[in-house]
Amino acid sequence: MAPPTHFKLSTGKQIPAVGLGTWRSEPGQVRQAVSFALKNGYSHIDAALIYGNEHEVGQGIKDSGVPRENIFITSKLWNTHQPNVAEGLQKTLDALETDYLDLYLIHWPVRLVPNESSALLPVNPDGTRSVDRSWDQSETWRQMEEVYKSGKVKAIGVANWSIPYLEELKKKWAVVPAHALKEWCDKHGILLEAYSPLGSQGAPLMSDPVIQEIAKKNNVSAATILISYHVNRGVVVLPKSITENRIISNGQVVALSDEDMNVLNGLAAQGKAKRINTPLFGWDLGFDDWYKQ
Repeated sequence: MAPPTHFKLSTGKQIPAVGLGTWRSEPGQVRQAVSFALKNGYSHIDAALIYGNEHEVGQGIKDSGVPRENIFITSKLWNTHQPNVAEGLQKTLDALETDYLDLYLIHWPVRLVPNESSALLPVNPDGTRSVDRSWDQSETWRQMEEVYKSGKVKAIGVANWSIPYLEELKKKWAVVPAHALKEWCDKHGILLEAYSPLGSQGAPLMSDPVIQEIAKKNNVSAATILISYHVNRGVVVLPKSITENRIISNGQVVALSDEDMNVLNGLAAQGKAKRINTPLFGWDLGFDDWYKQ
């Protein structure tokens, strides 16, 4: 059976199973990458205000000539805009030059307080992050529900939230988030999305001998195995590249056998799981592998 090309969100809207990630895409390169991807079969672009390249992403979308209604655009509310979600959203819409987003996520369950040091990544005089520890994330979610009702976003969700944080949010949500963590999400009808599927910078997972062996067995690249793994387990995946041949190959997904999936699922138990993004917020976000304060 062929792997799925789309998944259904809690709103009923369809999201493409593979999207182009734009995190860490260099200025001057992401515009061309987005345009090329859309011209070559992609229909899902993942962006965020903190990436600092949403204007270029929007230019790439325009350059592609693909009609807006045929593109699924995701972006994320940055931490400093949590007290005013509508304002943060409008900054993203203006940068992307679009009237709406298909999916809008709370980027992290942490509110940062801007000060003279920075509008986006503020620090205190002692060098620690300027965090509002009293902020209630349910207020951010309430405002997310408001922008959802306005029609400016077609679905809402969260990113980088652990199960304890989701359990707290669940007590107050009216609109179910579109994204979260696998078993918990399956239980609550929430779709999960995976970024950095190749292991982030340097793509360390691609050199793992187990993954190399499965790739050889299936006559595909290690990157294809890593991307296909997520789609085969029902997870949207966001590989990032600015290289044309890799953009094309990253969009190719193959069906994996139960045997291969079981082997891949077992890699974490062998100590091969690796967190690739741990911002120094000075805050325990509740993940088992999060640094402790």
